[in-house]
Amino acid sequence: MRLLQCSDACGYHLTKSWTSDEAIPPYAVLSHTWGTDSDEVTFDDLTRGTGMEKPGYEKIQFCAEQATRDGLEHFWVDTCCINQADSVELSQAITSMFDWYRNAARCYVYLSDVSGFSPNEHDTHVPPWEAEFTKSKWFTRGWTLQELLAPSSVDFFTHDGMKLGHKGSLEEQIRKITGIPKLALQGVPLSQFSVNERLLWKEGRQTKLEEDKAYSLLGLFGVRMPPIYGEGVGSAFQRLLDEARKVEKCLQDARLTDPRDDKKRIENTKGGLTGDSYRWVLENADFQRWRNSRKSSLLWIKGDPGKGKTMLLCGIIDELSKSVGKAALLSYFFCQATDARINNATAVLRGLIYLLVYQQPSLAVHVRKKHDHAGNALFEDANAWVALSDVFTDMVQDPSLRSVYLIIDALDECVTDLPKLLDFIVQTSSVSSRVKWIMSSRNWPNIEERLERAGDKVRLSLELNAESVSAAVRSYIKHKVSRLAQDKKYSDQTEQAVLDYLYTNANDTFLWAALVCQNLEKMSRFNIIKKLEVFPPGLNSIYDRMVQQINASDDADLCKRILATVAVVYRPVTVQELTSLVEDLDGLAENPGSVEEIVDLCGSLLTIRDGTIYFVHQSAKDFLLNDACQLIFPSGGEMVHYTVFSRSLLAMSDTLRRDIYGLGVLGYPIEQVQQPESDPLAVSRYSCIYWIDHLCEWTSKSLAYDSIVLASGGIVDVFLREKYPYWLEAVSLCKSMSKGVVSMARLEALTEEKAATSSTMEVVRDACRYIMYHKSAIESSPLQAYCALLFSPTRSIIRALFKDEEPRGIVIKPGMQEYWSNCLSTLEGHSSTVSSVAFSHDSTLLASASHDGTVRVWEVGSGECVSTLEGHSDWVSSVAFSHDSTLLASASHDCTVRVWEVGSGECVSTLEGHSDWVRSVAFSYDSTLLASASHDCTVRVWEVGSAFSYDSTLLASASHDCTVRVWEVGSSEYVSTLEGHSSWVTSVAFSHDSTLLASASYDRTIKVWDARSCACLQTVSVEKVLYRISFDPSGNYLHTDSGVINVSAQSTTNPTSTSVEPQTTQYQSVALDAAGIWITYNSQNIVRLPSDYRPSSSAVSGSVIAAGVGNGRVWICEVQSNVF
Repeated sequence: MRLLQCSDACGYHLTKSWTSDEAIPPYAVLSHTWGTDSDEVTFDDLTRGTGMEKPGYEKIQFCAEQATRDGLEHFWVDTCCINQADSVELSQAITSMFDWYRNAARCYVYLSDVSGFSPNEHDTHVPPWEAEFTKSKWFTRGWTLQELLAPSSVDFFTHDGMKLGHKGSLEEQIRKITGIPKLALQGVPLSQFSVNERLLWKEGRQTKLEEDKAYSLLGLFGVRMPPIYGEGVGSAFQRLLDEARKVEKCLQDARLTDPRDDKKRIENTKGGLTGDSYRWVLENADFQRWRNSRKSSLLWIKGDPGKGKTMLLCGIIDELSKSVGKAALLSYFFCQATDARINNATAVLRGLIYLLVYQQPSLAVHVRKKHDHAGNALFEDANAWVALSDVFTDMVQDPSLRSVYLIIDALDECVTDLPKLLDFIVQTSSVSSRVKWIMSSRNWPNIEERLERAGDKVRLSLELNAESVSAAVRSYIKHKVSRLAQDKKYSDQTEQAVLDYLYTNANDTFLWAALVCQNLEKMSRFNIIKKLEVFPPGLNSIYDRMVQQINASDDADLCKRILATVAVVYRPVTVQELTSLVEDLDGLAENPGSVEEIVDLCGSLLTIRDGTIYFVHQSAKDFLLNDACQLIFPSGGEMVHYTVFSRSLLAMSDTLRRDIYGLGVLGYPIEQVQQPESDPLAVSRYSCIYWIDHLCEWTSKSLAYDSIVLASGGIVDVFLREKYPYWLEAVSLCKSMSKGVVSMARLEALTEEKAATSSTMEVVRDACRYIMYHKSAIESSPLQAYCALLFSPTRSIIRALFKDEEPRGIVIKPGMQEYWSNCLSTLEGHSSTVSSVAFSHDSTLLASASHDGTVRVWEVGSGECVSTLEGHSDWVSSVAFSHDSTLLASASHDCTVRVWEVGSGECVSTLEGHSDWVRSVAFSYDSTLLASASHDCTVRVWEVGSAFSYDSTLLASASHDCTVRVWEVGSSEYVSTLEGHSSWVTSVAFSHDSTLLASASYDRTIKVWDARSCACLQTVSVEKVLYRISFDPSGNYLHTDSGVINVSAQSTTNPTSTSVEPQTTQYQSVALDAAGIWITYNSQNIVRLPSDYRPSSSAVSGSVIAAGVGNGRVWICEVQSNVF
């Protein structure tokens, strides 16, 4: 980035280019509308000292003067700070523009068509400039959209320098003019708005270059992609939307929990955040040193349980949010030992990354380096910590990143990999001075030992700030007792007595005061002063009193079972889930109010928020597990795990069934699944995810392990044999497939360790292979749990058990092999990439070309290889059958075309003459001529393949120069050149009556032309590059390598020689989607292909799909209509 620097002589000069690792000084930016190119002051003008006579000089001078008035020495203007003659610099500027505007200290909008006076000046209700402001050209330009939304400070000026107001004061007028929501104008992260919402904001805006309509939106979608001028607006928007969807998917996958929701839940659970309970820390000397010193990058707040560390951090988060605004990013995470989702180091990094990308989507580029290849596994597989550590380090070193505040609460509740997390924090705290950390934890020596390795850290001990903490606790007590006195109608004397008792016994502990107040809320005000004596000082003392009260109650056994269950579960359970785990609560799932009353009997140890049950504090759970374990777990904690496990299997057996959410469509994407209001999984959701964990915990600790559980006909064996695919569907609906894979691996290891019966081991082993192989398909669409049966070995136990659940009418050839293997057998034979496949015109044969230099011919019906055609000395790039299916032509990188007799497999001729590799071949309709297209920029016509008309009078050739040429075969003269594609043309085809010509291109469009007049009749946008097209006999449909496209609705009104408005592709009948991942029917996903079935080349004929894959194999699938 290059800036302009103001000088003392009221002038300015260009600075050096600031590199990514340098601190860029504060600067202002100018937002304006460009005049003609000759009017604007350019980079060359400034370097030569010219341009002062140009009209554009005036606004640069204005920006310099205004920046000086605002105390800024540097400013930036797009016309002259970018060397537009340098294509690399221009490309980088376009992709970085949003960041540059966002990071500016001030943005000045120079409205060249607005003055300070207008005919409305006598109307006291309307500002004199408002009419011109509303009609300003600035609101109609494409680039000014990001210039309005990116900066936090935007000031509007007339052409004579009068300030009209800022983005906040003019918010209502701007909203009416642009239609942009107020929240977006106020600076909330733009990722909060859908892709379609953001696209609406561009309506009515124009740019000089058509591609800039897309490029000017890059920052709004957090996308970084290089501009390719000349690609066309359609291609530019397609790339933009593809990238935007990838960013959106990346953000969705990163979200394990939303720390903002966790913060709200914690504040509600603890009775709300009061300012007096945390404001003292803002004035604390240690906090101030951390906040103001560039060297102090790490602040550790430590204290005993109940001292208010979490609420202190909640208050700091609120204060930082207000003070830094858009000048810095703020990301935080709340560890919770009782919730397996958020009690590990990987979850912490994942949560921090999620909030950073949410606020600045352009940072997703660092996540996508790995996510584009790994998908959701990036966040969940065994290497997640290593991968996310690299991603996070790259993010905090991103040159576009401003200051970053990172906050982690309750490090002591990070159960898994805490040492790794601490070492990583210490390491990254020294990476950049822009990154500042705050952490809280108990006074644990192991945490202190790790953090000692950090350089200039700040330690804030709550015990050493006892006076401040005490004052905060007293303020909290006064607030709580005041509300209590109002609700319970205490007398002044009673209120003061309660205050005095709490002041005396709280021992500077927020939690103790909160627990006492909760109990007082449930007590009658009668004789309340005497009742206070039952609350002893100290947390453990009050916990012990609560447990003894429970034990003496009429519902003691039920309460203890509830406490024991809540203590061993791996995440907080909902009220409905609890009813399935505790036998005494059977039948109460539909009556949550009754369950809540029962939970309320457990003293103040538990609390319910939004239907979920939590311990009031981690220390309460610790007390039950350590000090009250004999009372709460009389038979040992392992037996509680067994109860949860066995009750889970019972709950799942009762509720799980096929298509439990009524999705109906086999390919229904998980992103679109809406949880029903009456959720059939509400009772068993926890069980679906954690039943195996409880089984393993029981078997690992129990001395009374019962081998019948894992025996043939035991409850595990029966469940898998009767419910397995239904369970997989449910796990997918719970968005926990990765957890399901890990759990099944644990179950497999357990059956081997415990020497379970062979039949149980076999079904577990097969079920484990099933989920591992089909995870990605089921994860993306829950009902693929049943389509996966089709791609499983014929002797798979799961496939045999659930044969009736296979989708009807889909046949995969060749059939699956008998047993699981790392690579399933299909049409094997090629030893390298399959580059091209083609059906014979009678659909009985399939030819495949490979980089191994061979062509193979397969029988579609049996899947057998009929012949292997050898002779080429290099890669074979294309194959084509003659229309009578007796000949086969092949094009190769050895610069030759070979013609083969299909029946005998003999090479009948070798056609030489091209000087570079041959890319494509095509037979004439009468099979007497063959045309070949080559990288030597020629098309050759051979007697014996470009596309011929069916009357063999015309030949069309496709070229890398983005054109199609039409030739007259008899005279070899070309008739016309068809222009309109913006990239290579890959394939051409005539209709059977020779009146239409179709062309496919790398620009992801198909164009339909009038073969005689050469007018473009129709442009169809496709989602992938197509390499093979042909008309059906009616001329209404195009057969492509992905499926059949309806082109019957031709735009014959006012046809042009180049293009018409693109239409969206709708594939007819059976097809492959653009990514080669889904088999579709009428563009609706039905079957998701396993990764080793995804094609590098494909062909579709009627209801049959053939695909060649990168490992040299070919497979065929027939989809019958009754599958629907």
